[in-house]
Amino acid sequence: MGCFTFVKLMMVLFNLLIFLGGLTLLAMGIWVSVDGGSFLKLLGPFSGQGMQFVNVGFFCIAIGIVLVLLGLLGCCGAHKESKCLLLTFFSIILIIFIAEVAAGVVALAYSSFAEGILRAWATPALKNDYGSDPVVTKIWNTTMSELKCCGFTNYTDFVGSKFEKENGGSLPPSCCWTNSTPCSADEAERSSVQGCFEHILETLKEHANIVGGIAAGIGILEIAAMTVSMYLYCHLDNRVN
Repeated sequence: MGCFTFVKLMMVLFNLLIFLGGLTLLAMGIWVSVDGGSFLKLLGPFSGQGMQFVNVGFFCIAIGIVLVLLGLLGCCGAHKESKCLLLTFFSIILIIFIAEVAAGVVALAYSSFAEGILRAWATPALKNDYGSDPVVTKIWNTTMSELKCCGFTNYTDFVGSKFEKENGGSLPPSCCWTNSTPCSADEAERSSVQGCFEHILETLKEHANIVGGIAAGIGILEIAAMTVSMYLYCHLDNRVN
């Protein structure tokens, strides 16, 4: 009985941390999305580089909501000793874990396939929406300026695009080493600015140990959460008896 009580307490505390972390992310995401200017004032001299935080406000909100719901589900399931809530918590964590493993396998073993999926999304967006859709334009402008890259593959993603036609054949400034307008296709070809996908791949390879460590840490936490929730689920009948 003492072991059950200890595991139950650990389950509640662990999910309480998840809940509080989710609330923090949710609040920060809302703040950044609604009033990014005042948030950036806190960064002081780093406010110039901090402009990229405005673009991840909605991402923080989405992750925060998921963490809040998971934390609440785990806390309630352990505290109320509800088999239904514990099984639901276990199932959600298991689905997330399987999705992460599947994504990792695809990324490692089928990198060309993953690249094809990303290209199928990125290329039409650059061809048709860049320059006209504010969200797409802001995301790509921030990505290209921060990473010093051009398009998904390279400058050819913008050749024949809606942006090029509306700007008299000029490409985004990031596609030329001079980083100024006008940036013609010929000048972009001579500049040979690397595509963002290749740049991200090289960055990941350089920090493979860090990425792998973070992924392993998340996986261990998820396995621990599933183990504890299933332990409580299986021992609830003995607890009642």
